[in-house]
Amino acid sequence: MNILKSLVKSIYLPLKRQYSISRLKRAAGKPNLKIVVGSSDIYQKGWIPTEIDFLNMLKISDWENFFKQNSVDSIIAEHVWEHLTPEQGLLAATNCFKYLKSAGHLRIAVPDGFNPKQEYLSYVKPGGSGAGADDHKLLYNYQSMTEMLQRAGFNVKLLEFFDEHGKFNNVPWDKKDGMVWRSKEHDPRNQNGELNYTSLIVDAIKP
Repeated sequence: MNILKSLVKSIYLPLKRQYSISRLKRAAGKPNLKIVVGSSDIYQKGWIPTEIDFLNMLKISDWENFFKQNSVDSIIAEHVWEHLTPEQGLLAATNCFKYLKSAGHLRIAVPDGFNPKQEYLSYVKPGGSGAGADDHKLLYNYQSMTEMLQRAGFNVKLLEFFDEHGKFNNVPWDKKDGMVWRSKEHDPRNQNGELNYTSLIVDAIKP
């Protein structure tokens, strides 16, 4: 088993990384450029997946390596921003803003800090019990997310969120504009009208 793991690390992972980089470089500059940040394994057809080791949203040199400013049509980040500090989150949003076309959009989904269920909050909060929560830096709500994105220059459209009174709000959104799996309609944990797992989902639109 240890030999197999070593082979995966030494052969498969570098090849996978190089393939992902080549795919992104081929797509850059072409019409309708849509990228996924933070996922090289889960993505929908027509979207180009990326990972932090070659497209770190905080490093302008990584952006410059692939794109010209104002050249990307759409970006989606599902459960990425909660792994960034407030300062890093603003920097990442600002870099996305620079490289999106006018009227392009950044769709973000994060755990929802206004979810009224304590078990949900205990699962997703920084240091919580959920997978990956040990690396969570911040628990956003619709107010703090909107403020951050507006500071980066975006107009913000709220798609799914709990408000400060614990009421769930949502508007129809098209998965073709960026699929969010951890959402009201698409998370299998939501059954028979019971919202067991949702995300705060927003579209940040570049004017």
